[in-house]
Amino acid sequence: MPKRVSGKSAKLHEHFHKDGSLWARGEMLDGKMHGHWEFFRKDGVIMRSGTMDRGEQVGEWTTYDKAGNVYKVTKMKASGVAKKVSVKKPAVSKKAPAKKK
Repeated sequence: MPKRVSGKSAKLHEHFHKDGSLWARGEMLDGKMHGHWEFFRKDGVIMRSGTMDRGEQVGEWTTYDKAGNVYKVTKMKASGVAKKVSVKKPAVSKKAPAKKK
């Protein structure tokens, strides 16, 4: 359901790569990106997601690796500039070697 801001409704909007695959999906308000947005690679895997406030990136933005796993989370200042980056690498199994019989 579209969000209402000052009596106006944000409308769902999609952008596409030249090959026709989905590039970005989110809401537009007064011609600006507003609300939750997701950006995709040409193969359909999510690349980045976060919140826009009338055209500015705000809050936490998540970047994903080529497999769609969280790579890092960036916290944005009100001006749209990165404030802090915390890298979250995919979990790697660290199993102990099997015991020899």
